[in-house]
Amino acid sequence: MDLDSIQIDAKAHMHKAVDYLKNELKGVRTGRASPALIEFVKVEAYGTESELRSLGMVQAPEPTQLLVKPFDPGTVNDIIKGIEKAGLGLNPQADGKQVRISIPPLSGDRRKELIASCKQMGEQAKVTIRNARRDANKHIDQCEKDKSLGLSEDDVKSAKDDIQGLLKKNEAEVDALVGEKNKQIEEV
Repeated sequence: MDLDSIQIDAKAHMHKAVDYLKNELKGVRTGRASPALIEFVKVEAYGTESELRSLGMVQAPEPTQLLVKPFDPGTVNDIIKGIEKAGLGLNPQADGKQVRISIPPLSGDRRKELIASCKQMGEQAKVTIRNARRDANKHIDQCEKDKSLGLSEDDVKSAKDDIQGLLKKNEAEVDALVGEKNKQIEEV
C-alpha cells in the first residue's frame, strides 16, 4: 500500500463517519415537524416489514404536524400501528385516507436529553474518525519500515500531517453538524 492509497482510504472512512452522523441526526426530534422523524419507521404491511417512506408520502404541512399519504389507503391502520410501536411518543390519527400526526412541543428536560444524545452521537463519530487516523498512521509506519518503497522521513512526516489535517477538517464538520442540530432543538 502506498501513501496516496492510505490517505484515500482514511479520507473515505472519515467521510463515511460524517455521513452516518448526518443520517442519525436527521432522525433526532427538534421543535419542528420533520418528515425524517418517521420516514424510517418500520411498518408491518402486506405480511412484511417495510420502511414508512416506501408505503406512503410523508409531508410536514405545518411546523407542528406531519401528514402521511399512503400509496394504498388500506394501509392506514398498519401505518398507525407502526408509528405507535416505534416509541417516538407520537399519537397518529386516521384522517380519511391519510394519517395526521401532531408533534407536541418539547419540554425543557426533553430538549436537554436530545442535546446530550446529539453530543454523544458526535463523539462516536469523532472516535470513528480518530480510529481511521490511527489505522492510517499504522499503515504509514509500515510503509516507512519497508525499505523497498524508498520513503524519506519527510515523506512520512508529510503523509502523517495530511492525515492529521483530514482529522481536523472532519472533526470540525462533526462539531458544526452537532451545533446546528442543537440550535434546532433549542428553538421554541
